Amino acid sequence: MDSPANSQKTGKTITSIRLLHSLYAALELIPSLIRFLFLSDDDEIDYSIKAEFYDSDLDDKDELWMAKKRDGRASDAVLSCPACFTTVCLECQRHEQYVTQYRAVFVVNCEVDKDKALQHNTVPSKVGKRRRDSEEKETDSADSERVNPVVCSTCSTEIGVFDSEEIYHFFNVIPSEP
Repeated sequence: MDSPANSQKTGKTITSIRLLHSLYAALELIPSLIRFLFLSDDDEIDYSIKAEFYDSDLDDKDELWMAKKRDGRASDAVLSCPACFTTVCLECQRHEQYVTQYRAVFVVNCEVDKDKALQHNTVPSKVGKRRRDSEEKETDSADSERVNPVVCSTCSTEIGVFDSEEIYHFFNVIPSEP
């Protein structure tokens, strides 16, 4: 007859055997799992199926989208934020004298900071000539314009200004071919 101590030992042994059997069955599956996860044989890969992330017609589609957005108008450049490379303008005109500056009416991904106002002097100061204080005061009051800073809506980098005529002037941007 089995004693209670032998019965407990037998139960533990059966449990251990079942556990070992389950572990052995799992170990048998590991080689096929490894082959499934890490294909090393080129014969098992079907190269006739194109990758899902590649579209050979994507450039043509992008060009049509850009032409539709511009509505037939020409642009000197496509402008991007220098910090995060987000597109900020699709249609702009390059400054005649300062070739790194652009102006535009329609922008994307930009925010005008209405809380800050900058003073812009429209008449350049006469370098090397002395002016009387009265002339300087008149020039500052009559020929100065208030502008608001324009920042990238993605990273808040200051990229230009917005004037009273509702024109954006970009000076801190990266231009690319339109």
